[in-house]
Formats: sequence, structure tokens, C-alpha cells
Amino acid sequence: MQRRDFFKQLTSTVLAPAPTGKGRGLGNTPNTGLNQYTGTWGKAQALHLLRRTLFGVKQSELDTFKAMSMSNAVDALLNVSTTQPSPPINAYNTPTAIDPDVPEGQTWVNSPISPLYNFQRRRSVKGWWTGLMINQDSTILEKMVLFWHNHFSTESDTIQIEHYVYENNVLIRKNALGNFKTLVKGMTIDPGMLRYLNGYLNTKTAPDENYGRELQELFTVGKGKDSKYTEDDVKAAAKILTGWRIDNANRISFFDQTKHDTGNKQFSSFYNNTLITGKTGSNGANETDEMITMIFQQNEVAKYICRKLYRWFVYYDIDATVETNVIEPLAVIFRNSNYDIKPVLSALLKSEHFYDTLSMACHIKSPLDFSIGFCRQFEMPFPQPSDYLNSYTHWQYIQAFAAVMQQDSCDPPNVAGWPAYYQEPQYYEIWINSDTLPKRMGLATAMIYTGYTRGGYKLIVDVLAFTAKIPNASNPNTLIDNLLELLMPRTVDAAVKYILKAALLNGQAQDYYWTDAWNAYVANNNDTVNKNYCTNQLRLAISYILNLAEFQLN
Repeated sequence: MQRRDFFKQLTSTVLAPAPTGKGRGLGNTPNTGLNQYTGTWGKAQALHLLRRTLFGVKQSELDTFKAMSMSNAVDALLNVSTTQPSPPINAYNTPTAIDPDVPEGQTWVNSPISPLYNFQRRRSVKGWWTGLMINQDSTILEKMVLFWHNHFSTESDTIQIEHYVYENNVLIRKNALGNFKTLVKGMTIDPGMLRYLNGYLNTKTAPDENYGRELQELFTVGKGKDSKYTEDDVKAAAKILTGWRIDNANRISFFDQTKHDTGNKQFSSFYNNTLITGKTGSNGANETDEMITMIFQQNEVAKYICRKLYRWFVYYDIDATVETNVIEPLAVIFRNSNYDIKPVLSALLKSEHFYDTLSMACHIKSPLDFSIGFCRQFEMPFPQPSDYLNSYTHWQYIQAFAAVMQQDSCDPPNVAGWPAYYQEPQYYEIWINSDTLPKRMGLATAMIYTGYTRGGYKLIVDVLAFTAKIPNASNPNTLIDNLLELLMPRTVDAAVKYILKAALLNGQAQDYYWTDAWNAYVANNNDTVNKNYCTNQLRLAISYILNLAEFQLN
């Protein structure tokens, strides 16, 4: 299916019209702003919030959050743990290739850099992070780690050194809801970023402009109509950053004063003609702080980051109405909080604009949203952590599926991140094409019917266990309604429900065919006749839902 055919399907008669009669992206823009939402708080609103802030929504999460107030629900999502997860481990040994520095099952992050095993270790970071996303708690943390990974895009293939790929993720994780200025400073001297954008090669005799350019163009002020920094500003930034180096033996960055340009650095009128006086000795490192302070004095920093957060959590189109009603007041909150991230997220996720019907069901799931969300939503049982070989194998399987669907964690295509988050006019549409859509359907179908078996462990959706958590599962009508409510962000018409009911009843006319079979299975899980009947009919019904165009929306 071509992308345009897919979007025609999304607006076909399968979908009930939105409450306004139109949908977002058809010329409609919500007129609402950042006033706190005081409307109905029910399943639809709770699901919308959870779909945007988590990877997939479990039935238990829906039950928990819909019982809260809207404000308390957002507060709970923003209450992230400060405890860092256990680091990635050696789950990559083979009978013919054994890492001599790290015992199997132990972490390698404190071991020496290994040219022989850096590929396997970098791959273990991808599996480790996938496991964290699949096993995330009910907070926004993992979505924000991915947001900042896309914003401060780095590629593990370019960084090469496994420790720096891992530490870059840790840096983001520690600051994901903290202070943006702190995160920018940390990223500026992060060994992974220094390697990725050649900062460790930047010297007074050969200034390298890569990071000085991206710091402004992609990481802080952006390249919109009001971002009027100049090429001379890029050159001045490069000179300020001369001298930062990497100590591979200790796996840290440091400042080498002998490589630093000690001359004065003049910036343009965009930066109020700021002159940063050149400093000698170790004081040269302070110029980096002065430059970051200078950059953050520009109002465009706050607006640029708020636009990116808006596109991540709400919608990609930012017109004059959204700019006035949402972006500008959100940027004021950002600046007034001295660039703390949490107040911005709180205001946005509690706003009338976020819960406007035109802001709902207008995202297309990214490959990670689709694959990780699928695993979480169907509560697929992965191997226990103690079975680390199988755990990493199955996490890496899910990660690899997202990668072939064009979202390879730890390896965005370039410094700008994944095109779906910035490339006009398609934005999210980029995720769907004749190559990626069949792969999405293939993953979903495989996980329902055949699963993935490796190391004696089979990863597959247990449709019976999943359905048992759905309210009123014995009634085919309420089961269908609740399944659609949980799995689909838009209302479907009666024709879809008719097909689903026919699937549950196996073509029979009376509801009791399903009710009796389900109740008999629940009463006796060893009753193979009813167990097989329920399994087969649920697989048929759920597979039909997964193949609907609306399942691709968030």
C-alpha cells in the first residue's frame, strides 16, 4: 500500500467523523490554549494522555489513571524515578567468541574499551534500552529519553566506542525532565557527542565548526525565521570550544588548554554583539559556560524547544494560531522556570489544547511506538531478567524490527534525527510506505499467531491472558467495545463491530456461543475444547483490529 492510499483509508467510511465533523490535518486548528482542561475526564481523555506519554497502554494503566483526576494523572506521569537502571551486560558471548575482559552476565561498562567487542557491546546497549522501554513504569521517562535522543541525535556507528554510546543515554536519562541548560552543557562536553561531531579534533590551529553549528542550528535556537545567528557566530562558537578532548583510558572528557584559542570571540547582533573575552590556562573552559549563557538569553531557544515538544506530544502542524495560543505562552513558562523541562510538560499535558478533540488520534505511531507499544499493550511475557541470554535476544529482536521499519535506536540517520519529526510537509507520514506497512502488519500477525522462538523461549501474545484483563470479556458486545476502546484511538463504525462479533461467534447468530465458551474456559483452564475455541476466535478478531488503518494512529 502506498502512503497516500493509506491516508485515504484513514479517512474512509471505516472511521466515524470526529466530533467537529473533520479531523486535524484537514485545515482545522484547535483555537484552545494553555488554560487548564476542565472538561470531561473519562476513558477517552485518559487513553489520549497515556498513548502520547507511554509506549502502549495496558488495561491496568487505563484503570489506574482514569480513576485519578486529570491533574493528578499528569503529575503521576511526570513523577519519574531518579534511580538509574542497571547497566547493560555481556549477553553476547558465543562458543567461539568469548569476551576475555567481562564474564558473561556481568556489565562491561567499567571494563576497558574493546575494539574486538565494541560492536557486540553497542548492540547490547540497543537491547538494554529496548528492555527498559518494554518494562517502563507508568511515567513519561522513556518517551522523554527518546525525545532527547532524537533532539541530540548521535549515531553509535560513528561514535564506535561502546562506553560513550551508553554514557550518552545515561546523560539524557538523568536530565530528561531536569534542566535544559544543564543538559546542553553536559551534551557539549559528552565524550559521545565530542566523537560524533568531531569536537575532540577541534583545535586553535584547525577549528572544527561541526558542533558550534549544530549547537545553534539544531540544539538551541533552531533555524526558523527568527533565528538570525550568522556564519561568524558559528566560527566564534567553534573557537570557544577548542580544547575539549577525550581521555579514552579513563573514558572521560577533559579540557586541554594548549589546544584552546585564547583570542576574544565576537558574536553578532543576534546575540546582542556579545564579546566573550579569551581566557588562558584552565580558565579557557569557562568560555563554554559563557557562550551557553549567552545563547540562552535569546527568546528563540524556549520557542524552538517548545515547538519540538509540541510536535512530539500533540501534532506536527504549527500555524499562527498554535504559535500564539500555545507555543509563545509555553515558552514564557520555560524561560520563567530557568529552562526546567517539567513545568513545560505539565502545562502542555494539562491544557485545553492537549485534550481538544482535534488534538486526538492525529499521530502516526513511530516504529518504536508501534513495536514497543505492541509488546506493552498486549503484556507479552518476556524472559525473566535472570535468563539474560534470552532477555537480550528477544529485546534485540524487537529493536531490530523497529530498525527495519526505519527507526533504529542509537542510530538515527543523521545529526538532525529521524526525518518524520522535522521534514515538511510529510512529517509522520514518512513512517508509512509500501515497505514499512507490511512489516508492521507482519510483526503484529506473527506475534498473535506464531511468535518468535529463540533459545527455547517463545515470545508470543497470550490472547487468553490479555482478554481476561478486559472488563466484561464474557459478553461479546462489551468485549468488542472495550477492545476497540483500548486498541483504537478513533471510533469505528458498526460494520467493523459486526465483523468482529462474527469472528468471536465463529459465524453463529447468538451471543451465548461466545459467552458459554469463555465462561467454560475461565472455569476450567484445562478444558482444551473451549480453550482452543476462544484462542482461535480471539486471534481472528484481534488480528482484524490490528490490520485496520486506525491501529497505526496514536
